[in-house]
Amino acid sequence: MSQPRNEAPPLPVPPPSPAVAGDESSERARDALLKVRREVAKAVVGQDATVTGLLIALLTPGHVLLEGVPGVAKTLLVRSLSAALSLDTKRVQFTPDLMPGDVTGSLVYDASTSAFSFREGPVFTNLMLADEINRTPPKTQASLLEAMEERQVSVDGVTRALPEPFIVAATQNPVEYEGTYPLPEAQLDRFLLKLTMDLPERKDEIEIIRRHALGFDPRNLAAAGVRAVASAADLADARVAVSKVSIAPEVLAYIVDIVRATRSAPSFQMGVSPRGATALLNTSRAWAWLSGRDFVTPDDVKVLAPPCLRHRVALRPEAQMDGVNADDVLASILATVPVPR
Repeated sequence: MSQPRNEAPPLPVPPPSPAVAGDESSERARDALLKVRREVAKAVVGQDATVTGLLIALLTPGHVLLEGVPGVAKTLLVRSLSAALSLDTKRVQFTPDLMPGDVTGSLVYDASTSAFSFREGPVFTNLMLADEINRTPPKTQASLLEAMEERQVSVDGVTRALPEPFIVAATQNPVEYEGTYPLPEAQLDRFLLKLTMDLPERKDEIEIIRRHALGFDPRNLAAAGVRAVASAADLADARVAVSKVSIAPEVLAYIVDIVRATRSAPSFQMGVSPRGATALLNTSRAWAWLSGRDFVTPDDVKVLAPPCLRHRVALRPEAQMDGVNADDVLASILATVPVPR
């Protein structure tokens, strides 16, 4: 089988920038979240950009789809992030025989009380790792829709709220791989970002092998030195700060123009919905805040457009036959839509 080509370069790392003065809790939260990347790097080599994408998802808040070939540390990265943030995390291995109740929870008969009680599924956590989500049938994939959109679960007519914060970090193998089920458009649209994890560069792969030669155990993050450097309180303060990031009317119009251009692009049979425009707005604000600014620039929008929109569009069959991918078309759109001054 030929090696699939990843769709796009990874999300870049926020550039160093002076913090916005005047809000001590905001500065403290930003410093804490930026330290998370250093902690994750103790276990995962060369994936700072992907960690940044996951932090943006936690700030917005939203869910992340991680795509990459097997063995590029998708699962280890999410586990390391959870440890550095001191968040509760649960992992679900999605398999062809997984049932919806195995994810959301189900009613269980208690013989001692002669009554049914609800047993929570792994979705009741802060950070749910949905491993290889596209290896399970659509019915089970769909069981996550309510949890992802409404942050609640309904079982037997009773609605139960999920913990706060709550995000899904789902990993998937490229769709060209055998045994995969394509995710439905409705579920793809509920992911805030789609991040691609490439095979490591030569120097990074040498460092990975060196660590393993010295006894690195991916199952023991504490031994690797990964410690909690940020908390749920830091995350709450950060979300408040992100909500205060301003965006000029011209930049709002720029976001709308980009989204509308996807709907008329000849290579797309389906463009981005208003939900995608809202996602691009929110992620741009989170990126600006992480970069130390209290306002959004057009460059922020350009940086977030590919990971925020690539999974919300559908290529025409003839474009796929020509070897075009979604990011090629998005790059063309970003190069032609007028940028506000």
